Amino acid sequence: MRWLVTGAGGMLAADVLDRAARTGQPVLGLARSELDLCDRRAVDDLVRAYRPDVVVNCAAWTAVDAAEAHEEQALAVNGHAVRRLAEACAVTGAKLVHVSTDYVFDGAAAEPYAEDAPTGPVNAYGRTKLEGEQAALEHGHYVVRTAWLYGARGANFVRTMVRLAGERATVDVVDDQHGQPTWAADLADYLVRLAASDLPPGVYHGTSAGSTTWCGFAREIFTLLGTDQERVRPVPSSAYPRPAARPVSGVLAHTRWTPIRHWRSALHAAWPVLMREQAGSQCSVA
Repeated sequence: MRWLVTGAGGMLAADVLDRAARTGQPVLGLARSELDLCDRRAVDDLVRAYRPDVVVNCAAWTAVDAAEAHEEQALAVNGHAVRRLAEACAVTGAKLVHVSTDYVFDGAAAEPYAEDAPTGPVNAYGRTKLEGEQAALEHGHYVVRTAWLYGARGANFVRTMVRLAGERATVDVVDDQHGQPTWAADLADYLVRLAASDLPPGVYHGTSAGSTTWCGFAREIFTLLGTDQERVRPVPSSAYPRPAARPVSGVLAHTRWTPIRHWRSALHAAWPVLMREQAGSQCSVA
């Protein structure tokens, strides 16, 4: 089995490359500078030449607020490029596993969203990601929705909270948005296992079990830092107006396959890795 991982410069792709390499099979990771998914010829040529058995698409426009003002540019990456990749994979018989988001839902549901729940994004980012989902599914591929992703590399909520804990006496964090913090390494393992399985194409939810708010997530981080979690003060979303609306609830159900472990257990397992990376980053800056 030959693996191709797109968006290799990102946080998730780094973990996917690591997990795929552990299979002992050939793995090729390409960053945007090496493969522009918006270039149809480049995509077609690469897929025909490399002949991957599995393509894990981690490439995406993830700047949620910027997408409000630049929806066409976001759509080019999150929608049109996915269609080109899905078509190229369909021609060669490669299995495409495309990473999507809880933002394809409106966030108004009282219960977790099942894989077949009606979609209804409330912002431009969600609309563009939904376009990519539809393109992948139309060509018989896999879509894995995830949410609140954090990892050892790149900017993410955990690293931000660790930094703020060292800079401020108190931190105000939104407490009326609900979701599932998901460790990138856990999701990477999920993606690789799904790609290697005999499960049918379609939509799968790759988020941690359980749910919390951003405030609850932050308080768990402060607890792991050994500091008073009451330093994290709950505030409503209105305290931080943003260009893009956020779903009130992005909690996903796991009805098609087993969920990733509970978000709190995952965070505790990830903590030593996150802190080693954090320390390494600070040393390199110093």
